[in-house]
Amino acid sequence: MMKLWRRTAGAIKDRSSIWLATLSPRTPYRHPDLEAAIIRATSHDGAKIDYTNARRVFQWIRTSPVYLKPLALGLSSRMEKTRSWVVALKGLMLIHGVFCCQIPSVQRMGRLPFDLSAFEDAHSNSSKTWGYNAFVRSYYAYLDQKSSLISSEAKNVKKELKPLLLDELIKIQTWQSMLDMLLQVRPLDEDMKGGLVLEAMNNLIFEIFDVYSQICNGIAQVLLDIYETPGKPEASLALQVVKKAATHVEDLTQYFEICREMGVLNASQSLKLEKIPEEDIKDLEKIINGSVNFHGKDNGGEMRSELRNGSKRGLKTVITDKWERFDADCCSSTTLQTPFASCSSSHLSLVSKPVHKQDLPDLITF
Repeated sequence: MMKLWRRTAGAIKDRSSIWLATLSPRTPYRHPDLEAAIIRATSHDGAKIDYTNARRVFQWIRTSPVYLKPLALGLSSRMEKTRSWVVALKGLMLIHGVFCCQIPSVQRMGRLPFDLSAFEDAHSNSSKTWGYNAFVRSYYAYLDQKSSLISSEAKNVKKELKPLLLDELIKIQTWQSMLDMLLQVRPLDEDMKGGLVLEAMNNLIFEIFDVYSQICNGIAQVLLDIYETPGKPEASLALQVVKKAATHVEDLTQYFEICREMGVLNASQSLKLEKIPEEDIKDLEKIINGSVNFHGKDNGGEMRSELRNGSKRGLKTVITDKWERFDADCCSSTTLQTPFASCSSSHLSLVSKPVHKQDLPDLITF
């Protein structure tokens, strides 16, 4: 009876909000139809997502950057007022999908236009909603930091065409920290493993592959550059990056296992991540302690030639053409499924990547 009452009350709130939105005048900051679509896409109905209106929001954003301000205002107003974890989670999935449209105006947005860092659901007992509250807060924290980061990177691209090696290493460390935040977005309560949370987790698998691909590609490139740059500080920082990547293998394995137990579609396949060999880390340590000179010689001058010839030895996992190919291509139609509507396709996916046909690298095998 209580659930029925909450559902009815939520539906009434949504209809009232839509009615008020349609009465608002159209200005550079207000767009009644867009606001109504946002409300429908973030309804109080926890049993479903309105994919049609989510696609309409994405279409507006793709059409023109002038719709970004009405989107920011409409979604911000919706998120700041709500005390429902269902509405909050749908709003986060919606803005996550907007990011995947890869529109320059969105990439320059900066921090999210709303704050859910202290979100608490007010429609149920806290003993039943604490897990949802934590999920919303951690999901928000990640998206907020990502929005800020991609905005900063977009500005830096204009200033510097060829980033310094040290800057590239710092960038990789930043994305590794982002991956740490992303892996914290998970259900903490057994009762949460279904419904909207399951849908959100399915989206997060795409995000993990996207972030991890940037880390892999970055490592592959900078480690090749290490052999061209006579700088121990860079090699030392690269060593930290590689060691962190090794710990991420363990973290990702655990995360995917949790997702499989939940029944997350995109983690349902038998996923195995191979550890970074100790030999690869030792090669970097040799550079730092001076046993390898920066003309590419190591006990007979073989390390550089092995690296160039693609030998099985010497950074064999970190620096390979397979690692360099590890990007959004891993999210192909043969590996990851799209359960809701993509910004870039007709599939039903709020968060998804373009379809590609490249193979997965040797660090991630099925």
